[in-house]
Amino acid sequence: MPSSCHYQSQDHPAAQNPVPADMVLAAVRLPGDTGSSDVHIRNGHVYAITPAGERPEDSMAADAQVLDLEGRFVIPGLWDEHVHMTQWALAANRIDLSGAASASAAVELVRKRIAADPRPEPTMAVVGAGFRDAVWNDAPSAEMLDDATRGVPTALISHDLHCVWMNSAAARRYGVELPADGLLREEPAFAVTRELGKLPDAVVDGWVNTAGREAAARGVVGVVDLEMTWNRDVWLRRIAGGFNVLRVDAGVYPEDLERAAAEGMRTGQTVDGGAGLLRVGPLKVLIDGSLNTRTAFCVDPYPHGGHGILTVSEAELVALLGSAREKGFVPAVHAIGDGANQVALDAFAEAGTGGRIEHAQFVRQEDFARFGDLGLTASVQPAHALDDRDAAEANWAGRTDRAFPLRSLLDGGARLALGSDAPVAPLDPWLAMSAATARGRNDGRGPWHPEQALTREEALLASTRGRGRIRAGDVADIAVLDADPLTAPDAVFAGMPVAATLVAGRFTFRGAGV
Repeated sequence: MPSSCHYQSQDHPAAQNPVPADMVLAAVRLPGDTGSSDVHIRNGHVYAITPAGERPEDSMAADAQVLDLEGRFVIPGLWDEHVHMTQWALAANRIDLSGAASASAAVELVRKRIAADPRPEPTMAVVGAGFRDAVWNDAPSAEMLDDATRGVPTALISHDLHCVWMNSAAARRYGVELPADGLLREEPAFAVTRELGKLPDAVVDGWVNTAGREAAARGVVGVVDLEMTWNRDVWLRRIAGGFNVLRVDAGVYPEDLERAAAEGMRTGQTVDGGAGLLRVGPLKVLIDGSLNTRTAFCVDPYPHGGHGILTVSEAELVALLGSAREKGFVPAVHAIGDGANQVALDAFAEAGTGGRIEHAQFVRQEDFARFGDLGLTASVQPAHALDDRDAAEANWAGRTDRAFPLRSLLDGGARLALGSDAPVAPLDPWLAMSAATARGRNDGRGPWHPEQALTREEALLASTRGRGRIRAGDVADIAVLDADPLTAPDAVFAGMPVAATLVAGRFTFRGAGV
């Protein structure tokens, strides 16, 4: 089975926070084991794993902290390999439109919010998030939103972040020209989204702190943050302000590549001042749009016409990949449509470099083996398969056997890295792993293309940077669970009860009874 690890070294420096010199996680079980073990932690690393009650030859310090975990299960801490951390934190404080089954239903949610809270602060727009217009039977319009919002600047962000529905007041505030449907797509939408996120640093950082603690409570020890900004300094500010619950690999975008190189940055580098938690992430390159907005670049036309958009030509991408290699950056290429994935694979082959393809939602049959041949990582978000199954059936009819194709990618030799793309899906690796293994939810619909499912072992490997199982010598990034992730029923697995999370032997979450 192909490895699920990717560009990151597993030898993380221990986070520069006080940790017990010696600690024993006693009476634990590793997934699949029947007997109990003790996990001995020294200076932020797993020093030894012994049968329960035994001590390593070089005995632990007399004052070692011993925690009886009463048969709970321990696994390597989980990573979410693709998030937009600021947008995820902001989304939790915006109108939730994910349940709106139509444009009129979304408008009604906005109308009710404005009626209940006309506007707490005149300088702030009303913001909603999470709508899915690709499956609506009615069409959004600027006029519809204007009628509901009574001149209050209002902007609604789609679940995939590639579209913003605005009213006329918001268009005037942000200086944009609206089409009749009120929808901005791709770069104009990204630009407005960035403006909507310009709130006081203290407010946003507080929300990010909360989001980080909630992630730690799900066993998460690290994220790859691909926020569309110069992200390193944002995270240095947050860590200086006390953020310490997650490791963060902060991505860079092409417009900042020269600046990053000039400052000596490269993928995998530990950032000075980041308390051992902050590293430089990949170079993120977007080359097409999304399924929801029908802008993902596809070989065959959409039912409404057009093939989507290719925002970076193959020649431009080859040049970017070459520049990334020269500057020490691992490229992470956003490609959703099968046409975009073909372009990305061709460009990787011509540039002669490895890297990641983000999403890989729709891939030609003849391209799966190329992931393995080129040594590429497929950074995929399994929950999207269930969120977007209706949109996929509507737009890729008759071809969804190669949509969200996790098994085909793995069998083709790709290294898999699972994530959420939060706020597109919740920052919860258990939801992602459940979607990857069950390919369905408890909604009466049954699994969707179950032939593309992963095993539990494969999903864990792809969520723990290829570690899968705790071993002596590892950094002590650990999740403590109340159930065996290999045998728990699907419903338990999807909502896995996490008892504790440690980063470099330091508790970032400690539940009751631990």
